[in-house]
Amino acid sequence: MQNEQILNITSTDQARFLVEQFWQLMASNDFFSVSAVLSEDFILEWPQSGERIRGAENFAKMNAEYPAHGPWIFTVHQIMAEHQMAVSDVSITDGVQRARALSFFTVANDKIQKIVEFWPDPFVAPENRRHLVEIMN
Repeated sequence: MQNEQILNITSTDQARFLVEQFWQLMASNDFFSVSAVLSEDFILEWPQSGERIRGAENFAKMNAEYPAHGPWIFTVHQIMAEHQMAVSDVSITDGVQRARALSFFTVANDKIQKIVEFWPDPFVAPENRRHLVEIMN
């Protein structure tokens, strides 16, 4: 039992470390450098648009070719990890475009093997609950 706990702590720490490294590399805006933490069979899925990107090279090209008004800035709000899974909540901006991504990471053999990512659209809070909430900026 104690060996299982040590193994779980180690894999949890490794998953968190890899996700932290992923976002640090993304923040460099050298998207090809991110391949250092991606597995050879890396897959990124965007369920909202029904797209799948295979491989670190396609991932880097997609990010490098995405229209931007300036360098991308990534603000990591939270990373949670357990065993070989991790989840991050990150805000992204190029100074004009702003988005928030919820990313679900799968780690295998000390690399990120898969990310399933959601990009929720912000929306205006309905008036009917205005008396119950605080508006966040």
